[in-house]
Amino acid sequence: MTTTHSPQTGAIPTRPAVRAGAAAPATLVALEVRKSLSTRSGKALAVVSVLLAPVAGVLASAASEESLGSVTGPIGAMGMLTALILLSLGVLSTAGEWTHRTVQTTFLLTPRRGRVLAAKATAVALLGGAFAAVSAGLTAGVLATMEEGVSWSGVGGALVAVVASGAAFAVIGAGVGAALTNTPAALTGLYLVILGALPVARTFAPEVGARLDPAEAVLALAQGNAVASSVAVLATWTVLALTAGAVVTSRRAVA
Repeated sequence: MTTTHSPQTGAIPTRPAVRAGAAAPATLVALEVRKSLSTRSGKALAVVSVLLAPVAGVLASAASEESLGSVTGPIGAMGMLTALILLSLGVLSTAGEWTHRTVQTTFLLTPRRGRVLAAKATAVALLGGAFAAVSAGLTAGVLATMEEGVSWSGVGGALVAVVASGAAFAVIGAGVGAALTNTPAALTGLYLVILGALPVARTFAPEVGARLDPAEAVLALAQGNAVASSVAVLATWTVLALTAGAVVTSRRAVA
């Protein structure tokens, strides 16, 4: 006797389809912000970038007996100091991934490397602008408390210049870090050029140095001098750094 089996008529349960999709840009930016502030070095840079300028302002005001005249110069100088610290924040966001070999996981989660670099640049720009804004506000408070008879004319423009410069320097650091893919090399190269080579160039060829020096551009912008050329200097540094970083990021093999 043979036994026949009737086909099952009930529905066979199936697993829900998983639709692959890229993370939203805002999600990537938020992730990069958290990554930048999740390490001890990132937290330390955040604190230093906010507090170094106002502390230096307190010391300078206490040691000086001369009238400042206008607050735009000191705000610009302290803003330049903050921006130089923010270079390191940008470098760590990109070169740090290669140095600590976390770049494999990053590119595995987001294979489109251009999106990763764009998210990193946006994240450090937001952080740099925010830290520079807080630092500049504290510096202005120090000047208001410790200095008398100074002119506050143009302070709004100086504060805007400092905030924009903080964002720009952080992005420059991210671009150079992505281009060199090595944290010590990127930091050493940037600080040697900005704090060493360019000041020497200004000594022998002031006009040439002024057209290349981003630190000098911050001072000029804060005081409302040579606005167009200063913006051009910062923009050129930012574009060149990001372009170099994008080229290397797209072509370098991940070991």
